[in-house]
Amino acid sequence: MTEDAAESLERVSVNEVWSFDVDADPAWDVAIPNWRDVLVRVGVAVEPTLLASLEDAGTLAAVEMAVWLADDDTVQGLNRDWRGRDEATNVLSFATWWDDDCPPPPAPDAPLILGDLALALPTVLAEAAHESKAPGDHFAHLVLHGVLHLLGYDHQEVADALEMEALETRLLAGLGIPDPYGDAGLRGEIDDE
Repeated sequence: MTEDAAESLERVSVNEVWSFDVDADPAWDVAIPNWRDVLVRVGVAVEPTLLASLEDAGTLAAVEMAVWLADDDTVQGLNRDWRGRDEATNVLSFATWWDDDCPPPPAPDAPLILGDLALALPTVLAEAAHESKAPGDHFAHLVLHGVLHLLGYDHQEVADALEMEALETRLLAGLGIPDPYGDAGLRGEIDDE
């Protein structure tokens, strides 16, 4: 995020130890006006997985992550610069916690910075419409998908993809959101995101 973006961050707290720092394009308030509530609901749903990952790593700390609710041009630029793909995509995840080069928190009581997500509103809305999904539900799935990437989950191999999709489906069901993969035959599809 840019310095200007850092100055305009809005904190969306899941609870006293888990929060999102969000830079949102105003278009998100129009298209998905309950995006803040969706972030909190996803945060609550994924919290047990988050805590288990932290415990497995021997780290129990407050957790923060940045979320950039942007437009297609912004996410296309990030995708081009960081992944060599000059196209918009729905969500990008930039992990810091699993990165070997990531320094530890600066003080024992400092929060752990999990990483950053960037989501492209036009792409999110187009996918939701194409797949006949409620935009808020699709947004929830993409945030959850991104957070799981920040926790080390991926879908590079079929077994990993099946594990990640099963976890996504279970956590989304707890939010009353239907299986995002449905009968589309996407189970275990390998993607290089």
